[in-house]
Amino acid sequence: MKNLKLKTARVEKDLSQEELAKHVGVSRQTIGLIELGKYNPSLKLCVAICKTLSKTLDDLFWEE
Repeated sequence: MKNLKLKTARVEKDLSQEELAKHVGVSRQTIGLIELGKYNPSLKLCVAICKTLSKTLDDLFWEE
């Protein structure tokens, strides 16, 4: 399942996949795969992404 919430939050912060990846210490491909729903990130990575985007885990990773 695609993570459109993550992509939306990233775009709202005016960050490219590459820039977000640098902030959290992963490759651009990793961010792309998370957004496509093809990679299940660790909790540590989820928290780093949330801190960078000023969002909560619920905001970005909780499925309804």
